[in-house]
Amino acid sequence: MRKFILPLLGCRLFDGIKVEEIEKLLDCFHARLRKFEKDAYIFMENDEISAMGIVISGAVHLIRDDFWGKRTIIARIAAGEIFAESFACGKTGRLPLSAVAVEKTEALFIQAQKISALCVSACPFHTRILNNMIQELAGKNITLINKIQHITQHSTREKLISYLSAQVRKSGSSSFDIPFNREELAEFLSVDRSAMSSELGRMKTDGLLTFRKNHFTLLKK
Repeated sequence: MRKFILPLLGCRLFDGIKVEEIEKLLDCFHARLRKFEKDAYIFMENDEISAMGIVISGAVHLIRDDFWGKRTIIARIAAGEIFAESFACGKTGRLPLSAVAVEKTEALFIQAQKISALCVSACPFHTRILNNMIQELAGKNITLINKIQHITQHSTREKLISYLSAQVRKSGSSSFDIPFNREELAEFLSVDRSAMSSELGRMKTDGLLTFRKNHFTLLKK
């Protein structure tokens, strides 16, 4: 068994598919494993791609840099999650964003068009992965809608409240860790880092929350 099969069992794309079936699918999809150092570009804006990625270990940021070099984090892709699937499947031409390794990262790349193509063997697990892909794309759309809700708030405080409240709902607890450091959180919410740090300090003084590094606890007055 290939060493990266086990991490794929936690990937929503392969939900309900057995290990031996995953191995057959990887051959069918021409899968290849690549390793990246921290801050290495996996895809660059304007690249033309046909393969989607699955993070085996590490993490990936999808980013946009403006003309003056200001960075916005579109999304964080953790181990077991996929990225660039919409662009690889949709034949949208050149990428409107870049993918960067947050740390040492291993990613598996598969030819996305192979998922939607008819399987000559009529494999039942091929049909299952197609259904899983549809659910994955739907989930990504929901995530994007949630992010739009955060960044369209008027003030830095309102953006923080929107994002942190969403983390409470996601974790099921008022005490939780976020996947970003301060600079990354500012880039994700499209706010100035210094202004955001100052606002977090004021929110702490106001008794709305406590925090230490990336661990937050929201408080009710």
